[in-house]
Amino acid sequence: MRIMIDTNVLLSALIFKSTKLAGLIEYITEKYTLVLCSYIIEESNAVITRKSPKYKSALDQFLLKVSFEMVYTPSDMSIAPNMRDEKDLPIIVSAITSDVDILITGDKDFTELDIERPEILTPLEFLNKY
Repeated sequence: MRIMIDTNVLLSALIFKSTKLAGLIEYITEKYTLVLCSYIIEESNAVITRKSPKYKSALDQFLLKVSFEMVYTPSDMSIAPNMRDEKDLPIIVSAITSDVDILITGDKDFTELDIERPEILTPLEFLNKY
């Protein structure tokens, strides 16, 4: 199973040192394939640089040490479902075009989408289900 995590899940594990989310990411990398899109990596770098630069090395170490599949975010957003926050479009389009099975996010804009694939779950929903 291929699973993409949203920027908020990744940064919560790194910046806020959420042991639950760090454990979730570790579980995914051990049992499944973690997928990150270029937009998530770019957005994570930008947010850390702007808000918490002292955690930049933690993100760099994560990206170097953790096994993940890298997919590129397409420039064409025409297949995107309607979303309130247009900044989320690159993530959902990346998840759809790379055909991930699950997108894990804490962002309600994603969890309110009515799409067939990928399955969109919060971290807690994923842990309860899998």
